[in-house]
Amino acid sequence: MQVIETEIAAVKRVIPKRHGDDRGWFSEVYRADVLAERGIANAFVQDNQSFSAPSGTIRGLHFQVAPNAQSKLIRVLAGAILDVAVDLRSDSPTYGRHVAVRLNAEGGEQLFVPAGFAHGFCTLEANTMVAYKVDAYYSPTDDRNLRWNDPAIGIAWPVAEADAILSGKDKAAPLLADLGRVF
Repeated sequence: MQVIETEIAAVKRVIPKRHGDDRGWFSEVYRADVLAERGIANAFVQDNQSFSAPSGTIRGLHFQVAPNAQSKLIRVLAGAILDVAVDLRSDSPTYGRHVAVRLNAEGGEQLFVPAGFAHGFCTLEANTMVAYKVDAYYSPTDDRNLRWNDPAIGIAWPVAEADAILSGKDKAAPLLADLGRVF
């Protein structure tokens, strides 16, 4: 299993090795000891899964604040996404910057997003299924979001704003400038 830093070092690409033969392939997609050796020692406590029927569905940008801030390990089970993490750590030199990585079921790559980041994705294919581990339980009182299309962040989403499919909550999310200090 490879763990590779992105342009924001705290966000990491996780690439499990696949062992293939004429039947298909096998892969260890999560192994705590190997990930800990490579700097991801989180104790994940909950698995989440989402299904998005149409391409162009955006989920995010979501995060939880302390005491239930979450780190996430994201992978795609079917389809493909553009996965995005935005640095919300106030004292970070990369505050307000983002990482965007294409993940798909075929490649099997994962993205580790630590606490202190907002996370979201856009489906690139119809019938996309995403699974992710989190290291803190869902807490409605600590749940927050950030505007997906905030011009101050400048994410190059692969869908036109008019065509993006979002929840009401995500459409009404605050801008980074209005968020205040959250981490």
